[in-house]
Amino acid sequence: MDYAERHVARWRDHWIDVDFDDAVETATVRLSRIRRYHREALKVAAAQVGLAVHEYETLHALMIRDTPGTASPRELAQMLDVSPAGMTGRLDSLEKAGHLKRTPSATDRRSVVIEATTSGVAIWRRAMRLRGEAEERLFAALSAKEMATLNRLLRKLALVVDEELPAEP
Repeated sequence: MDYAERHVARWRDHWIDVDFDDAVETATVRLSRIRRYHREALKVAAAQVGLAVHEYETLHALMIRDTPGTASPRELAQMLDVSPAGMTGRLDSLEKAGHLKRTPSATDRRSVVIEATTSGVAIWRRAMRLRGEAEERLFAALSAKEMATLNRLLRKLALVVDEELPAEP
């Protein structure tokens, strides 16, 4: 019996007056646990390379853009759902560590462009490798056929989510 099955068995009889679907609850708990595993793997990977999670997330947002390694502070703040002041603090610490630099915008002298430095790209790649290793350990439990089935099923769920949640900036 896994964690989700124990959770459902423990709570099933407590919610007599609530419409409680064991299969939905079990799947929801499993997805939540997998998400937790992912968050913990990210936290460990960031720490192993000397970054705080928010620093890794900022570098990651900077690197996965259509313009990898460059963005405005406003674009990053929107991507990460962080206030402008919060983004300034994140950028200050990453700049101080040498992982990014601010340069004046070529088109608007009031603006700056954030650029990942060589060390910023390198530390992000090391953290990504460690995070990827944790993901590979998790999914090694599945055969190639099972992985294809899982992705097909997750896509069906993701399409529902895409309809109900606004697109990310």
